[in-house]
Amino acid sequence: MAVLTLTQENFEAEVVKYSGIVLVDFWATWCGPCKMFAPVIDEIAAANLPDVKVGKVDVDQQPDLAGQFKVMSIPTLVIFKDGKAATTSVGVKSKKDVLEMIEKLR
Repeated sequence: MAVLTLTQENFEAEVVKYSGIVLVDFWATWCGPCKMFAPVIDEIAAANLPDVKVGKVDVDQQPDLAGQFKVMSIPTLVIFKDGKAATTSVGVKSKKDVLEMIEKLR
């Protein structure tokens, strides 16, 4: 599954109303650690995990979404379950760590 580009316009439909798990990566184009983390996000999206969507929010283009979830540092990963923020993680994580965070929510 491709990584979704999340915006104020599609966030409710893609994340809030989704029954399942949505991984949301808050990032910016100028952020070095975000660039290091991007392949991990892409690999998880490519794995096509059942009931798991993967999306990205560019904090420069979507400052209201970043503010809504109190994103102060990037990359920040917010994992939603059934439309509600369930877990938040700041900084670069390994694929294994992210997959463990998803498994704990199942």
